[in-house]
Amino acid sequence: MNNMRKLAECCEAITATTKKLQKAAIVADYLRSRTVDEAAVSAVFLSGRAFPAWEETTLQVGGSLLWRVVTEISGQDEAALTSAYRKHGDLGAVAGELLPERSGQGLGVLEVAGSLRQAAAARGPAGKAVLVRDLLERATPLEAKYIVKIMTGDLRIGLKESLVEEAIAKAYGGTLAGPLEQVQRANMLLGDIGETLRLAVEGKLAEAKIRMFHPLGFMLASPIESAEEGLGYFADAAVEDKYDGIRAQAHVSEGEVRLFSRTRDEITESFPELPDALEGLPQDAILDGEIVAWGQPGRARPFSVLQQRLGRKNVSDRMLREIPVAYLVFDVLYAGGELLIDRPLRARAQILDELLAKENLYHRGHGVTQRKIGAQGRLTFENEEDFSAAGIFRAPVFRASSPEELEEFFAAAQSRGNEGLMIKDLNSAYTPGKRGKSWLKMKRELATLDVVVTAVEYGHGKRVGVLSDYTFGVWDGDRLVNVGKAYSGLTDAEIAEMTQWFLDHTVEDQGFRRTVDPKIVLEVAFNNMMQSERHESGYALRFPRIVRLRPDKRAEEADTIERVREIYHTQSDRSPTRPLASRPRSLRDQLKHRSGA
Repeated sequence: MNNMRKLAECCEAITATTKKLQKAAIVADYLRSRTVDEAAVSAVFLSGRAFPAWEETTLQVGGSLLWRVVTEISGQDEAALTSAYRKHGDLGAVAGELLPERSGQGLGVLEVAGSLRQAAAARGPAGKAVLVRDLLERATPLEAKYIVKIMTGDLRIGLKESLVEEAIAKAYGGTLAGPLEQVQRANMLLGDIGETLRLAVEGKLAEAKIRMFHPLGFMLASPIESAEEGLGYFADAAVEDKYDGIRAQAHVSEGEVRLFSRTRDEITESFPELPDALEGLPQDAILDGEIVAWGQPGRARPFSVLQQRLGRKNVSDRMLREIPVAYLVFDVLYAGGELLIDRPLRARAQILDELLAKENLYHRGHGVTQRKIGAQGRLTFENEEDFSAAGIFRAPVFRASSPEELEEFFAAAQSRGNEGLMIKDLNSAYTPGKRGKSWLKMKRELATLDVVVTAVEYGHGKRVGVLSDYTFGVWDGDRLVNVGKAYSGLTDAEIAEMTQWFLDHTVEDQGFRRTVDPKIVLEVAFNNMMQSERHESGYALRFPRIVRLRPDKRAEEADTIERVREIYHTQSDRSPTRPLASRPRSLRDQLKHRSGA
């Protein structure tokens, strides 16, 4: 029996159970039954990826292309595919049901991996379609089901990468102390679960070294409701402004500088002035900070201004002049050949201060003679002359010892146009990809959720020819459940750009309405939350409107049904004289109609 079928059968067994320990055991048994090469590739596939996380390789094969290929191979009409999709809600399952079984079908895992790389390297939809069609025709229907799932990046079998890590530890951990922790750390550093498996097989997990220019997960913050809560989790706190920009991780090594967003996508080309400045670091480093649009006298401008720089591969000199940016650095993860994430924040802060001291950092960019830029170890917002030009800055840090003092810092942050405050435990390690109570964020605004677009519709009036009405959902376990629909908040240019994306990533064309790949994250505001039978989630947002697109977030990072319930119950507990919608607003909410929404 070919080994791609074995992998597909493993996936079927995983789907059949809801128990995490059993899922991990199934994967462990499967991995042990394969050669090391097959197991390494399978680990990547079981993590829902076609290629290791650190690689820049992408398939660029959208739902509409896959829909067309499955239609052609199946010989079924559009109505049959639409019916199957409504039944399963998953294009992979549609392929498994409708593709014909023929003699001679069957693929190997390594063969599939090679074909996916060929498809990734092919230019244009036509070339990719030929390769995808050839691959699916050679696969059995069951194999095709999971090949399509791998290509869409969503297995939908209740298996996350963390469970694959557990399975590797179970399969190859042996008598090592703390094998799961070693697997998790190696995978974090390498960004390659397949290479992590190889190290586990050889008993060399401890030898994993950080891979520069592979972005680590970002440490996340938990929201709080009050200044009192902000000082309730730890006594030793650092306080920073919460900026309305995009989180960015900078990797600097041997004169090369690359920037990565929270989605771990490279964004260096959008901000060419920042690498020129960061080249001057005295040693290799990985930094964490926020990129903001920079104004005078050294104040962050609204996110809508920065948004004009996002996604651009070529930034004109005019845009560089009109929308300068600054990188406000607040943490360091690696410096001088040493990984620092296990050190407490107070130690990392001292290293960062020294790294960004004026005497150490030079600007080398855009026709400016070599000069020291306005970055130094410890800045305060009162020293505005230090912020007079865009560049690399150490984010100012304060200390608060009482709720009253924290409230004063909060008011000052909002007066500077920032979202609120970050409150951080000075004794905390940096935990990539995890959200806990060591970092807290204090904002006051209309309630907002990060949601994933699941379906789109054509608009009315001046928007009759564009897809402007978005249905969106939140995560309920491993599936998305809808909570609302919005059609206001984006500019005409944004809607036009997203229309093309949705057309290219349509999974099911229902005429006026399209089901789309669940990849686009929106931040939506609303007046309140209602219980409702209209949506499968059991909740609906009242008067939802789009605050902004969130290209800096992966779909997996969107909010959950638990967060929806929390907002609903918090809202229900509020005094009727001060409903959720009347809470003090952030600057962004005051500008919610920024684009003629």
